Amino acid sequence: MRAWPVQDAKARFSEMLETCLREGPQVVTRRGAEAAVLVPATDWQRLKKAARPTLKELLLSDHARGDLNVPPRGGRRRRKVSDLV
Repeated sequence: MRAWPVQDAKARFSEMLETCLREGPQVVTRRGAEAAVLVPATDWQRLKKAARPTLKELLLSDHARGDLNVPPRGGRRRRKVSDLV
């Protein structure tokens, strides 16, 4: 992954884009610190999908209830229908 100072990224954006499409993600730096990453659109779509799984994917995963905070069911008994009328 190549690092591009922001001035170079602005001046040579077409070259940076071509490098990104050919070699993969490119880092843009500001004052020597990483500030942004240019990634190919296909990689971005894959990352977005992985970051936000569908409900079906969550339910079918090995750790389907991993982070869910499901309170225990109460110990109350159900009332009969005749009690409600």
